[in-house]
Amino acid sequence: MSRTENYLKAAQDIAKEAGALVHQLYDSQAFSTHEKADESPVTSADLAANDLIVGRLTTRFPEIPILSEESGHRSFDERQNWKRYWLIDPIDGTQEFIARSGDFAVNIAMVVDNQPQIGVIYWPAGDVLYYAVRGEGAFKESIAGREKLQVRQLQDPVNDPLIIAISRRQPRERVLQRMYETRELQPYPAGSCSLKACFIAEGKADCFLRVGPTGEWDTAAAEVIVGEAGGSIVNEHFDAITYNQTKSLLNPNFMVLGDPRVPWKDVFIQRPAQFR
Repeated sequence: MSRTENYLKAAQDIAKEAGALVHQLYDSQAFSTHEKADESPVTSADLAANDLIVGRLTTRFPEIPILSEESGHRSFDERQNWKRYWLIDPIDGTQEFIARSGDFAVNIAMVVDNQPQIGVIYWPAGDVLYYAVRGEGAFKESIAGREKLQVRQLQDPVNDPLIIAISRRQPRERVLQRMYETRELQPYPAGSCSLKACFIAEGKADCFLRVGPTGEWDTAAAEVIVGEAGGSIVNEHFDAITYNQTKSLLNPNFMVLGDPRVPWKDVFIQRPAQFR
């Protein structure tokens, strides 16, 4: 087994183990909810999953730093020298977890030289594992077996209606006001950012625009999976998302795009991006 295969297998196993713990707490409703300093919610399930993931990764790979949404963040002076690190979100979609929609996921990514190289996203409620290694394709494992992922290929990329993954929690106007009205849109309601991205990677939707605060842990794993399926994740200027290159770990507003033949700049209005 190569070093990359070892990293991928570990991330898959740990994501599924953390997902099983989260789902057990979800089913039993044996968790508490708190508010973080930024007024976003966090639950005891987030923290339990975080402890499990960090503990397992530290035991397996003590030489590799870990950056998690739910752990104390290292200073930029320290982490700017990292060549390789794990980037995790123990529960992506905490609001969905609390609302009991089932649309939440466990995200584990490995970033090498400031670029996500391995992405693993586990959806506990569906028992579905999405994963990819840069340059080696994206895949989905479920009860139906293993399948390679590819974004949906439109018959007419210029004129066909677009299926847009859209949040159940955000007002739709926040997204639609950033899109031209010349293209027919078909909404696809979904939960967490990472699951929306996976749905685009497997062809269930064509695009997704996230407006509002997110962190690098929300996009890293998804970026590898979507990219290997033929799509992309970019900011509102259609520039790449960056990782570990500034003091802030916040993302700008971003878009997940499917079929690259679609003239996306004619779909999304290019407003000034909310840079960090």
